[in-house]
Amino acid sequence: MDETLTIELMTAEDIDRELSEFGALLHAVVHDGASIGFVLPFSETDARQFWTERVRPDLAGGTRDLFVAWTGNRIAGSVQLFHGTPANQPHRADVNKLMVHPSYRRRGIAKTLMTALERKAKAMGRSLITLDTRTGDTAEPLYTALGYRTVGVIPNFCRDTVDANRLDPTTIMYKEI
Repeated sequence: MDETLTIELMTAEDIDRELSEFGALLHAVVHDGASIGFVLPFSETDARQFWTERVRPDLAGGTRDLFVAWTGNRIAGSVQLFHGTPANQPHRADVNKLMVHPSYRRRGIAKTLMTALERKAKAMGRSLITLDTRTGDTAEPLYTALGYRTVGVIPNFCRDTVDANRLDPTTIMYKEI
């Protein structure tokens, strides 16, 4: 099995070609408890639908970039750079849905994806990157280690992925590049 990690910038057509891999990634991370906008129950059909209906149009429209970490022919992780910002924010971009498949965690993949994202943002002339993450998640210290600063915490921001009666806080962060 080839464990070489490569980062690739994907196109809208790549979503079509690799839809089952993208669906498997999202399905796995949501079922592992990632708070990235989805709640259980969450099917593989739901996961594929997200990629085709939410990500693909932005890729085709040029307002989003999708970075994928490959190990051999498997998608190990992904992250999105949204840069379809309003006219008064051409200097800013958002990090969306940093995901690493549970089978590939603790290998530096998230950091490698974020480095690629930041490099692309800088090349596009973006000087500010913003993001939000569920407060206390494993991603929060990663972002801090990468130089992101916390603006604040919003309580009761989103429904917990498993417990519909629990609302989780989110941490708002930024980085100047």
